[in-house]
Amino acid sequence: MKDNNHEQEETKKKVDGEIIDEKMVDAEKATDDSANSSDEETSELNKVHEELDEVTDRYLRLQAELSNIRKRQERERQDLIRYRAQSLAKELIPAIDNLERALTIETDTEASENLKKGIEMVHNSFLQGFNKEGIEVINPLGETFDPNFHEAYTQVPAEEGQKSNEVAQVFEKGYKLHERVLRAAKVAVTI
Repeated sequence: MKDNNHEQEETKKKVDGEIIDEKMVDAEKATDDSANSSDEETSELNKVHEELDEVTDRYLRLQAELSNIRKRQERERQDLIRYRAQSLAKELIPAIDNLERALTIETDTEASENLKKGIEMVHNSFLQGFNKEGIEVINPLGETFDPNFHEAYTQVPAEEGQKSNEVAQVFEKGYKLHERVLRAAKVAVTI
C-alpha cells in the first residue's frame, strides 16, 4: 500500500504552489491534441469543399462555353448556306446591267428584234436564278430614300406630287440577298 501511495505522490507535483496531477495533465493534453486534430480535419474538409466548388464552377462555365461555341458554329454554318451565292451574284450583277442596257436599244429589223428577244430570255433566266437563291432586285422608284438600300448620286427638285427625300430616278438597280445588300441602288433624290 505504501508503494501505491508513493506512486500517487510521484504523479502529483508542485507547480507555482499548486499541486498538479500528472494524469490529469496527460488527459488534458490528449483532449487538446484531439481538438487540434479535429480543427485541422475541419480545415482540410473546408479546403476540399472550396476546391470542389471551384472545380464545379469551372466545369459549369466550360459546359456553357462549349454550348455557346456549338450554337455559334451552327449559326455560322447556316449563314454560309444562306449566303453561299453572294460572291457569284456580285460578279453577275454587272452582266445583268449590260443585258438591261442592251434591251433598251431600239430595233428596226426582224433579225435585231430576234436578237433582242434572245437577250431578254437570257436576262430573265439570270433573274429567275437570282430569285431561286433569294436575291431580290431593289428598284426604289417613288419610294422614300433609305441609305441602307439606296446610294444618292444626285439631288433634283421635287416635281408636283412628289415629296421631299423621295427617289425620283434610278440609275442602277440594287440587289439584296435575303436582308444583306449586295449593291445599293444608285438613285436621284428629291429635295
